[in-house]
Amino acid sequence: MALDIQVREEERGTVITLVGQLDTDTAHQFNPVIETLRNDPPIVVVLALQDLTYISSAGLRCVFQIKKLMKSNNGRLVISQPSPQVKKVFEIVQAVPIKSIFSSYAELDEYLDQMQKQVSANNPEEF
Repeated sequence: MALDIQVREEERGTVITLVGQLDTDTAHQFNPVIETLRNDPPIVVVLALQDLTYISSAGLRCVFQIKKLMKSNNGRLVISQPSPQVKKVFEIVQAVPIKSIFSSYAELDEYLDQMQKQVSANNPEEF
């Protein structure tokens, strides 16, 4: 599945809406957005993830890049309305130091894929 990226400026900050999947195949599409933020960092970046159906370790790296960028510029990253399966990934990442339990990104991606499929199967009305 493709990734659609919508960026708009609002009073609350820069809102980035992601639609589709943020994974190894689509993460490169997000790099120009990150570069724009790096060149002209806003105070707040809102990642609107209600329509993001899947995120892999490559997608997480994109999010962490923005988080690091915002922190270094005294800004803030806010995650808004993540889909249930993406929310689960963020919960896992915050609860457990990923590097200590996965020996490779491929192993992490396999785990995240299985977990997101399970969450999606349990919440079919969400999609």
